[in-house]
Amino acid sequence: MIDAFKRASAKRITAVLPYYGYSRQDHKGLAREPISAKLVADMITTAGADRVVSVDLHSGQIQGFVNFPFDHLTALPILAQYLQEQVPQVNDLAVVAPDAGRIKTAERLSEQLHNELAFLYKRRSRREAHKIEEMGVLGDVDGRPCVLIDDMIDTAGTVAKGAAVLAQHGAGPIYVAATHAVLSGKAVQSLEEAPVKEVVVTDTLPIPEEKRFAKLKVLSIAPIIAEALRAVFEDTSVSEIFQGENQP
Repeated sequence: MIDAFKRASAKRITAVLPYYGYSRQDHKGLAREPISAKLVADMITTAGADRVVSVDLHSGQIQGFVNFPFDHLTALPILAQYLQEQVPQVNDLAVVAPDAGRIKTAERLSEQLHNELAFLYKRRSRREAHKIEEMGVLGDVDGRPCVLIDDMIDTAGTVAKGAAVLAQHGAGPIYVAATHAVLSGKAVQSLEEAPVKEVVVTDTLPIPEEKRFAKLKVLSIAPIIAEALRAVFEDTSVSEIFQGENQP
């Protein structure tokens, strides 16, 4: 599509990628692994894009993979508004990071909701992919509603096990919030069986009917993207839309 626009003499091409594919492959974890996130950036650049707009990158460093403007949006305002309106006892809500890498995201959500922060610590298996050997919780969650916040739900192993740990520590009701609903493998089954009241995601990825379930709530990302695109084409600040909170 970018190539077609380029050959049709488009004045400016903005690639809107609500979900940036291969974003987790942003560095070499093991020998002989590709850095696929950079490859995607190279393909977009070669095709002829002048700007990229994406939402909640798994790693903020991807913005530096291109040599033109990269607008990094966040779905946190949409998720925060929904939680404020729907969670009983929202003033007592604990915002929980599922791992150390998501603490900054959880901090931003807790600031928007004016709630306390907790986080789960985990040790992943070095032998089996996606397997977590140990998980615990730091913070006061006993008797409090909790929301587990992450950028994406893939196999749902982290949030399902995290919800179980929170339930063991007396938390409840437990909500899960994420921007991207990948829902691969047995994710739907894991979430249905987990002690979770509701799973709140956005529509940055299409969610087929077979992956929709009773606990799932899908919010539209359109208002955030529309506001950002208006700012882009009116040459005003995208960061001001989020008061600078869209930077990783």
